[in-house]
Amino acid sequence: MERLIVHGGYIVNLLQIEIFVKVVDMGNFTRAGEILAMTQSGISHNISSLESELGITLLNRGRNGISLTDSGERIIKHMRNILTEAESIKQETASILGIQNGKINIGSFSSFSSKLLPTIISRFREEFKGIEINFYDGSYDQITRWVEEGKVDIGFTSLSNPLDHLKTIPILNDRLVLTLPIHHHLAINGQVKVEDLQGEAFIMPKLGCEVSVMKFLKEQEVSPNIQFNVEGNQTIIAMVREGLGITIMPELALPYNLQGTIVKPLLPEPSREISIITRSKKQSLPAVKAFIKTTMDCIEDLQL
Repeated sequence: MERLIVHGGYIVNLLQIEIFVKVVDMGNFTRAGEILAMTQSGISHNISSLESELGITLLNRGRNGISLTDSGERIIKHMRNILTEAESIKQETASILGIQNGKINIGSFSSFSSKLLPTIISRFREEFKGIEINFYDGSYDQITRWVEEGKVDIGFTSLSNPLDHLKTIPILNDRLVLTLPIHHHLAINGQVKVEDLQGEAFIMPKLGCEVSVMKFLKEQEVSPNIQFNVEGNQTIIAMVREGLGITIMPELALPYNLQGTIVKPLLPEPSREISIITRSKKQSLPAVKAFIKTTMDCIEDLQL
C-alpha cells in the first residue's frame, strides 16, 4: 500500500488522495468508482479513512451529491500538488530506466478538440505508447480554472489577457471569418470590409468565441444587429443558411458541412491567438514536455 508522510506526523495513503481528488473532479462517488474500477462503498470507505486520519471533514454529503467543505477547499490544492509530485517522480524514474510511462490530463475547447487534437494525440502515441491520456472538454474559463486547480496538466485555450501565474505558450493564430448565406448581398465581395457589417442581422457565437468577435467589432466601432446568441456551431451555420443572420467565426470552429453558406475574409483580418497554458510545476513533467513538443511540431507540419 502506497503511503506518504505529511507534515505534522500524519501518515496518509497516496491512493486515498487520488480517490479524494477524483471524487471532487467527477462530482460523485459512483463516477469516480467507475473510472478507478472501485465500488462505491470502497470509494466511500477510503474517503472516510482519509478524513479520520486528518481529523477533518473534507466533503459535504447530501441528496444532491457531494461538495467540498471549507477545510476541503483549503486541502485539495495541496492534494493535487502531492499527486503532481508523485507523478513527476514516477515519470522521471521511468525516463531514467528508459521506460515510457506516466499520464497526462488535457483540457481543450470544442473546435480545437475536433479539428487538431486527434492528430496531435495520434502522433504522440506513435512515439509514447505507454503514456495514458485523459481528456476534458470545456470552455475557455473552465480550462483556465482546471489548469489553476491542477485538474489538467495542459490546457489549450484562447486568452484575452495573459495570466502571470500560468506559463503561456502561443501556438497559432486562428483567423476569424465572415459566414453568409450564399445569396446575401455581401457574398459577391471577395473580401468584406468590416464597416459593411454595420446594422446587419447578426448571430453571435458563444462558448468563448464571442470574446474575440466582440473585441474586434468594438475596436472597429461596428455594431451589427445581434439577433441570436448561439452555442452550437452546426446550429449557427443552419441559421445563417436560413437567412436569419450573418456571423463571424474562427476558422477552426467552422463545421465541415457549409452547404448553403459562403465564407469570406474580413478587412482588416481579425484572429484569435490559441495558446497552451500550464502551471510551472506541471511543465516539468517529462510527459508534459514531450506532449508540448509534439504539439508544436504538429502545428508546424500542418503549416497553421
